[in-house]
Amino acid sequence: MSGARQLTADLFVSLDGFAKGENAPAFFGCLGPDLQRWIDTEQAAPHVVVMGRVTYEVMASMAEPGDAMTRVAKAVVSRTLREPLVWENTRLLASDHALAALKDEPGDPLRVIGSLSLVRRLMGRSLVDRLRLMVFPLVLGASGREPVFSGLPDIDLELLRTEVLDMRLVLLEYGRRTPREATAR
Repeated sequence: MSGARQLTADLFVSLDGFAKGENAPAFFGCLGPDLQRWIDTEQAAPHVVVMGRVTYEVMASMAEPGDAMTRVAKAVVSRTLREPLVWENTRLLASDHALAALKDEPGDPLRVIGSLSLVRRLMGRSLVDRLRLMVFPLVLGASGREPVFSGLPDIDLELLRTEVLDMRLVLLEYGRRTPREATAR
């Protein structure tokens, strides 16, 4: 892993690899106590939330003064947004290159939430150190939108851990293989 900070991408996906479904509710309708605990634990851990413009605009519109997401440090990667940003504790990064530079600085780990197009770009540029997929027990088939891995090159990952939440969700955590590890298999 290069850089001083680790960058983790967290994605919620259906069993068939979609980030959302037409008319699908939040958390695909599967928010349970284990998932809520996992979300709370992740929010409480030191980190900088990274998001793209669309995720930023949606989340900022729902933010309330003093809530957990308002208090946490955030970085939004966007070529179209301009300062000043309306959400407290948010810094603007004008490019993926600026995010790579932030990754090389010392500080809290970086965690991308949502922002599927940003995650794809970062994975394609080998900037994601850990990929965590929360797999929800549904096949979206015809109603699936936003296939998670569409357009990515081949990427070799190593399974780091798994966890079952609420007896129906599976958390899969992957790390990027170094070129040496990939050739040794």
